[in-house]
Amino acid sequence: MEQHVKTRRDAPAGFFAAEAAGLRWLAQAGGARIAEVLEVADQRIVLERIAETRPSAEAADAFGAALAATHDAGAGAFGSPPPGWTGDIFIGSRSQPARPKPTWGVFYAAQRVEPFVSVAVAAGNLSASGAEVVGRACALIAAGAFDDDESPARLHGDLWAGNVLWGDKGVVLIDPAAHGGHRETDLAMLSLFGCPFLERILDAYDRAHPLRDGWSERVPVHQLHPLAVHAAGHGPSYGRALVDAAEQTLALG
Repeated sequence: MEQHVKTRRDAPAGFFAAEAAGLRWLAQAGGARIAEVLEVADQRIVLERIAETRPSAEAADAFGAALAATHDAGAGAFGSPPPGWTGDIFIGSRSQPARPKPTWGVFYAAQRVEPFVSVAVAAGNLSASGAEVVGRACALIAAGAFDDDESPARLHGDLWAGNVLWGDKGVVLIDPAAHGGHRETDLAMLSLFGCPFLERILDAYDRAHPLRDGWSERVPVHQLHPLAVHAAGHGPSYGRALVDAAEQTLALG
């Protein structure tokens, strides 16, 4: 098997171990295909190399259904990390909490949005007034405005197009920030940065596990997390997008 080696000399403690735990947990779901972990150490991880090819409608259909199966494999709680992992997890190079909570809103506001707001303000990418708007949206979410009766889903957690590889045997996922969350969050992130055949993926997902009424209106709620992460380190345009999503969230409440 051909190998792909990722190294990072300054990797925080557990950086690659958390990635490996997430990949293995997602693979155990038996849904979307996940890059196989061949070796993991403090400063590197070795994965199977994926031979990439052109995206296709057929692969998109299969991926949408498989992603629904991954989500349906579930998690112990909202915010739960992969089994056997007890520390923070990582999205890109940034750490984020993974502490189980009984409700989605409490988890999402406190562990997925709020940790990045002060960083974005300090970086000059989010104004104080913008942070106040985001804070009000988080308070609304934490109060349960968007909680429902869905069980915690097994999320990839960083599902943007760069982590969706179109292999010769179908889509393969890499680089997760895997945790228990709401399935609409993965789909919202996939929509935020675009993906080939996105509508085919979403349609196939919806056929496999129908989405709740109004899911498309809630996309800004679930995009608060990736927008907050990007506002923390990728410029003021993401800060403005974060405030816009927060305003749309408040309008829904």
